[in-house]
Amino acid sequence: MHRHLVRSALAAGAALAVLAACGTGSGERTSPARATKAAVPAPPEKKPVKGLPGMPPVLDPEDVYAADRPNKLSPVVKGFPSRVYVPNTESDTVSVIDPKTYEIVETIRVGRQPQHVVPSWDLKTLWVNNNRGHTLTPIDPKTGRAGKEVEVHDPYNLYFTPNGRYAVVMASLDRELVFRDPHTMKVEKTVPVSCYGVNHADFSLDGRYFIVSCEFSGELLKVDTEKMKVVGQQRLPFKGAMPQDVKISPDGKRFYIADMMAHGMWVLDGDKFTEPTLMPTGKGCHGLYVSRDSREMYVSNRGEGTISVFDFAQGKLTKKWRLPDGGSPDMGGVSADGKVLWLSGRYDAEVYAIDTRTGTQLARIPVGSGPHGLAVYPQPGRYSLGHTGVFR
Repeated sequence: MHRHLVRSALAAGAALAVLAACGTGSGERTSPARATKAAVPAPPEKKPVKGLPGMPPVLDPEDVYAADRPNKLSPVVKGFPSRVYVPNTESDTVSVIDPKTYEIVETIRVGRQPQHVVPSWDLKTLWVNNNRGHTLTPIDPKTGRAGKEVEVHDPYNLYFTPNGRYAVVMASLDRELVFRDPHTMKVEKTVPVSCYGVNHADFSLDGRYFIVSCEFSGELLKVDTEKMKVVGQQRLPFKGAMPQDVKISPDGKRFYIADMMAHGMWVLDGDKFTEPTLMPTGKGCHGLYVSRDSREMYVSNRGEGTISVFDFAQGKLTKKWRLPDGGSPDMGGVSADGKVLWLSGRYDAEVYAIDTRTGTQLARIPVGSGPHGLAVYPQPGRYSLGHTGVFR
């Protein structure tokens, strides 16, 4: 009996010693949750991106669209009314839509064959690309008033270098990339190209190069931004290829190029510029628009009246939305809150508003003839790279 009491006392003492060793300085025990949390190693620091000189710093090396979150508007645009600007190529007008009422509130007469409405790098001006009129019409997005036209030859599309130093005119028929002053549009350097139909582009994560699609010869160009020089060129591996819109993946590792004749997106390693692979999406694949959370991309299939939804993380298409009564969804953009995708109906003289959560058509609005590169404005972002609104 005595030995049994001794053993019990020793066991109790050992137990108390263990509890004391596990306690805090105040005598409290650490909860399992707290102990586990303390044991989790800190996530590795993201290496800063060495961007193009003069370019605003990359906010997130793993997401080029980090500045484009819902309603994250720059102070520059916070007083601007929300509008949808629709260039009507065959009517030589821009229809201005109030997205709250789905009604046209103004029609602005511009130059001949307006192709795209393009937000300037500093977010203060919308430039209408009057392709056959050989002019740009500036619109003040604060007042909605058009200014004096600026002479610019063959402005099919317009981009801006990430540092805001140059505007880049896609002179499609002239077969040139024309680097201009972003405010006066004075020519700084003209870069002749050997492909036909330069039309769309997007810039790398660090802004040091951009990929250009050549619509009429089925080719891609890689251009050094700082040197203003073509450093790569390749023909797409599809007979009759007709590349259109270009968008970079959030992590900056791939470029996606819509192709209206191959009926899908080309997936390209921009750094290596090796031969891309084709991902079928639908007939007449044309425009590419990234969701506000950087998780999905909306792909307009103009030839069949559908929108495919691509999941970046899964690397595949997950949904397809069909417009009731058909249509020809072309170019456009996503609303500031991310809830509505706006697309022009190129061959149907109309504009579509689509719910990005369900794919439901919210409105179908009659506009002028040949609506093309519409711009939703304002949108979140610190600066614009051009086209219908590519923001960083």
